[in-house]
Amino acid sequence: MRVICDHPGWDITSTPRRALYTGHGIWTATAATALTLTPVGEVQGPTPVVDTYFPDDLGPQVPQKLRQALDAQGPVQRLRTPDLWEALATAIIRQVIRADQARKMFARFCLAYGTRVPGFPAVFPRPHTVLTLHETAFTELGMAFKRRPLIAAAEAYLEFGHKWIGLLPEDLRVEVQAVPRIGPWTAGAAVADITNDFSLYPYGDLAVRTWATRVVPDIDWPTDEATFASWWRSFAQTPRQLSTLTVLTLALGGSSGQDPTPS
Repeated sequence: MRVICDHPGWDITSTPRRALYTGHGIWTATAATALTLTPVGEVQGPTPVVDTYFPDDLGPQVPQKLRQALDAQGPVQRLRTPDLWEALATAIIRQVIRADQARKMFARFCLAYGTRVPGFPAVFPRPHTVLTLHETAFTELGMAFKRRPLIAAAEAYLEFGHKWIGLLPEDLRVEVQAVPRIGPWTAGAAVADITNDFSLYPYGDLAVRTWATRVVPDIDWPTDEATFASWWRSFAQTPRQLSTLTVLTLALGGSSGQDPTPS
C-alpha cells in the first residue's frame, strides 16, 4: 500500500520517517509498505489517526484514464497531523515556495528550535518558542519572509486555539482566515492536514492540476485555478469522493505527494 508523505515533516531520503506532537506527547511514524506509529516514552491520549483512501470509493464521473491510473495505484494511506498549530505553521511555510524548498525550510526550523527525537526528524517548535525568537533567527534560516505570518499564527493560536479545536472543519477553515497572512489556500491546506478531508483542500492548485494533466494529457484541462476546481468538483458526487479523488491524484506524485507545490 502506498503512503503519501506530502507533509514536509517527513524525511523521505530513505524509509520515510516523521516525529510529531499530538497535544499529549510525541509519536514517531515510519512509512514502508504501511504506516507504523510508536509513542516516545509514556504518552497519554489517543494514537495519531491514519486514513486510507480507496479507488473503489470514487464516483463514476472520474475520467476513464485517470480512473485507470488511480485503480492501478491502489489504496493510499495518509497520517493526519494531530496538532492544529503545526498544521497552520506548515501551510504558512508552504506558501508560495516549491514543495522541496518547503521541506528543507521546515527541517531546518525544526532542527534549530524543535524537540529532537533520536533517529527521526525533530518535532516542529511550539508556538511559545516561535514567539521568543529574534528576527535574526528567521533571517539566519532563510525564513525572514515567514517571520510575520508565523508570529501572527502563533499569537492567534495561543489566544483562540482552544476555541478553534472545537469547530467543525468547514467553520475552522473560515475562522483561521481572520489571522493575518492566512488566506483561503493556507486555511484549506491546514484544515485538510488535520482532518484528512481533502474536499476542503485547495484542489484547484498546481499540484493537482499537474498530475491530472500528466495522466490524462488528451483532455483540454483548464489552466486557471478557479475553472479547474469547478471541473474537479464535477467529478465527485459527495465530499468523500472529492477527498478521495484529490488524495489519490496527489499520491501519483510519489512519496512526496504534492510536488510541485503551488504558489
